[in-house]
Amino acid sequence: MTVFHFTGIKGSGMSSLAQILFDAGEQVQGSDVDKYFFTEQPLRERNIPIFIFNADNIKEGMTVIAGNAFPDDHPELVRAQEIGVEIIRYHKFLGEYIGNYTSIAITGAHGKTSTTGLMAHVVGGYKPTSYLIGDGTGAGHENADFFVMEACEYRRHFLAYNPDYAVMTNIDFDHPDYFANIEDVYSAFQSLALQVKKAIIACGDDEQLQRIQAKVPVVYYGFGAENDFEARNVEKTTKGTKFDVFVRNEFYSTFFIPLFGDHAVLNTLAVITLCEYEGISPDIIQERLHTYKGVKRRFTETDIGDTVLIDDYAHHPTEIRATIQSARQKFPERELVAIFQPHTFTRTQAFLQDFADSLSLADTAYLCDIFGSARETQGALSIHDLASLIEGSAVITTEGIDILTKHKGAVFLFMGAGDVHKFQDAFEDVLTNNETA
Repeated sequence: MTVFHFTGIKGSGMSSLAQILFDAGEQVQGSDVDKYFFTEQPLRERNIPIFIFNADNIKEGMTVIAGNAFPDDHPELVRAQEIGVEIIRYHKFLGEYIGNYTSIAITGAHGKTSTTGLMAHVVGGYKPTSYLIGDGTGAGHENADFFVMEACEYRRHFLAYNPDYAVMTNIDFDHPDYFANIEDVYSAFQSLALQVKKAIIACGDDEQLQRIQAKVPVVYYGFGAENDFEARNVEKTTKGTKFDVFVRNEFYSTFFIPLFGDHAVLNTLAVITLCEYEGISPDIIQERLHTYKGVKRRFTETDIGDTVLIDDYAHHPTEIRATIQSARQKFPERELVAIFQPHTFTRTQAFLQDFADSLSLADTAYLCDIFGSARETQGALSIHDLASLIEGSAVITTEGIDILTKHKGAVFLFMGAGDVHKFQDAFEDVLTNNETA
């Protein structure tokens, strides 16, 4: 049996794919740096071997799946080339693998992970479903009918896929280190649209997505009356959100989701649209919506005494607004304190004022130093440039985290795509020590 070796196995997509292959009965191992990442937990739960990067990890007879972040001159990939071991890039392997299933690719600048998790959970209540989520979660089934996957637009990697369905949540300018402008982003999505085999399910409230041209039907969902699938009579409470769905102006069904914010309604509408297209009944959809527990780092709540801590991956102004809106719905009477760690210098520079405007929607904002990336370790600005644009904000460190304790009974939103969790961990330690003192 072929051993699949993952070079960069702790990457979010790589970890998910390794889990899928393992669950489907394949022999899997991988390598990465020694530092702990939350994406490795499900690998360790499966006892998948994880080694430190080393050329000696590569043996004859393996197939090497290489993470997109690693260049061809990486020592493991050089060794594989020397001994004639097949090397296949992550997105190319995945593009070939999904051909065995009815594939549903979820893409968009925002909402990919949440929608993928919800889609996998709902469709999985109908038929066996394998899924790959960008939060490092994956599951495989040997007899799966559906394959639900998160498809990232960064560097146009999603063009390696020819899915049966593409769900497009939105088109927004992000990844300024790669895309030139919004038109460049649109062109990437337009290219993907021409590769879809059955149908595109797109948010019709998004101006850019209204322009999409395809060889297959484009079915639109949203709040606007011109959409094929429309949410009406939305009722928001501290328990969740209830709404009616109309299909081409005819009542379809009423749904309740234990989720918060307009974006949660839109994500759910995308799932409902796909399910209706595949003949999945509203009863199954509603039953699965009730039991959905969410995905990692998307409005993940921790309660310590009367303090609520929320961990969220929001790292773009649009996502920050959505997270704050969700918190306002669930905790309307509470003070909202944002703790934000910008991710990459180019993104911080490109959206500096937008970040300031979105963070100002919280009652108070605290800022952590900018988290760089392997490609970008420094930039022309610092966190203080952002702090100067947000009235009453302050820059904090893990050592000075106890400053947050002055916000008694508040809801704390820890947001970012880097290692903002270390600030939450430090604050949890302070709160726990105060509880036991």
